[in-house]
Amino acid sequence: MNPNLARQGRLEARPRLVRMREPQRGLLPLGLGGRRDGFVYVPAGYRVDRPAPLVVMLHGAGGSGQQGLGMLQAFVEAEGFILVAPDSRGPTWDVIRREYGPDVEFIDQALSWIFERYAVDPEHIAIGGFSDGASYGVSLGISNGDLFTHVLAFSPGFAAPAEQHGEPQVFVSHGTQDMVLPIDPCSRRLVPRLQAVGYDVLYREFDGPHTVPTEIAREAVQWFLAAPRS
Repeated sequence: MNPNLARQGRLEARPRLVRMREPQRGLLPLGLGGRRDGFVYVPAGYRVDRPAPLVVMLHGAGGSGQQGLGMLQAFVEAEGFILVAPDSRGPTWDVIRREYGPDVEFIDQALSWIFERYAVDPEHIAIGGFSDGASYGVSLGISNGDLFTHVLAFSPGFAAPAEQHGEPQVFVSHGTQDMVLPIDPCSRRLVPRLQAVGYDVLYREFDGPHTVPTEIAREAVQWFLAAPRS
């Protein structure tokens, strides 16, 4: 992709007409990043004539795509969406370490790989994550709201979009006992700021630590899929 766009946090990949009639299904490595790569999980019921919702899930600091996968993997088959869980290029996502660049390029490469092989519903494309991954997901979601229709942010710390495009709907959850990213300076500050500039935010607090409870993850998935599909 264009390096200048990557430095602005902008993604080029877009859904397209798919010619591959029988792509692989199930849990697959992305096969794009060497030692730090990631996963894609395609449900067994995927059909090229029925474009599937797509969720990109981003891990927390020090994690990998395995963590991103684990947050929503239990819902893939029942709900019928494609789940992509890339690894960051470093110990956490680029803008948190310095500035946008290599992680934007890798996520764009992963999305291009998906869009070439699978029919994706352009009305249901979400990005999200946990902890640093949630912060990065909100940031990229705002910067690429002309691609992402939804953002799923589990315990985010902040948002640092370079630009603002589109108006994705946003789901935010946070534990009131979170000692890693305390709720008061994080989600309780972030959510009103998003709402103040016009974003539609569904916010859920829960009595718990720095985690993603199963019931919260389930609600986020169902909320994402509930909007009418074209």
